[in-house]
Amino acid sequence: MNRRDFVAFLGGLAASWPLAARAQQAPKLRRIGILMNGTADAEAPQSYVAALLQGLREFGWVEGQNLRSDVRWNGGDAELSRIYAAQLIGQMPDVIVASSTTNLTAVRQATNTIPIIFLQVSDPVAQGFVASVAKPGGNLTGFSIYEFSIGGKWLSLLKEVAPALVRVGVMFNPDTSPQSKFFMRSIEAAAPSLGVETLIVPVRATADIEPVFESFARVPNGGLILTTDTFTNLRQQLIVALANRHRLPTISSQDRFPKDGGLMYYGASLDLVGKYREAASYVDRILKGAKPGDLPVQQANKYALIINLNTARALGLTVPLPLLGTADEVIE
Repeated sequence: MNRRDFVAFLGGLAASWPLAARAQQAPKLRRIGILMNGTADAEAPQSYVAALLQGLREFGWVEGQNLRSDVRWNGGDAELSRIYAAQLIGQMPDVIVASSTTNLTAVRQATNTIPIIFLQVSDPVAQGFVASVAKPGGNLTGFSIYEFSIGGKWLSLLKEVAPALVRVGVMFNPDTSPQSKFFMRSIEAAAPSLGVETLIVPVRATADIEPVFESFARVPNGGLILTTDTFTNLRQQLIVALANRHRLPTISSQDRFPKDGGLMYYGASLDLVGKYREAASYVDRILKGAKPGDLPVQQANKYALIINLNTARALGLTVPLPLLGTADEVIE
């Protein structure tokens, strides 16, 4: 090689160094799909997504640098869950985060290979999602919210506040709350000893809700249980207004229910924002090579009772003092 060619070779090599260096320094972009309950404009679920992404930043996963997140909202619609699950999986994410049984079911039916982390799902072992809490197996793990035995507790609490009850409806949308059939087993098991008849009250559209209350109001001594269900949660203000108008004692699995004017809540004492931030640690571990089936399912172990005493009085109910004493919060 003559001197001129050698100098040209060195010049070309030097020009390529910055490009090579930049290529080596550019981090690999990892993708996560997030399938949420509710709507994009709802404050609470937005805070959950923000907590998840903040938790990921604390592990070094920064949106637009080494991470891309795609979020979808099912709006309490099971068909949208299936559509969005297919969309997210089509983007070939490294991990999918799914909230609720409805969303988890849709994602699970669409893939058995992409790692999935679930939240706000009741008893994943009983529902057949995982083999065990300690060793989930497969491509799933996550954070469980309720055991189905809580259904019997809902009924007994309602009967304690309204001892004249003889007929209790369990209201949910079967499409968005498939887990409610498991709650019904414990509700029905507790009913005979409490002298209560229980029945499923399905609602699939907003227009179905008011007729339920009108039907129950025609016969005295009725009440309602609201199980975990995005559909009814999104219509909570309407349900509270109808329950109070028709003087039907109602207990809910949604902690905002008594704070919005409903009678009573009993359920897991959870900091959901904290749980979503905690879920970031599982996403991080999976992105770094961990298998979801090796990560234990985290379970709720604290429960809370909230009673709206003003609503009880308006319904003509006297809450027993021992029950008031055990309540974690009394709204007056």
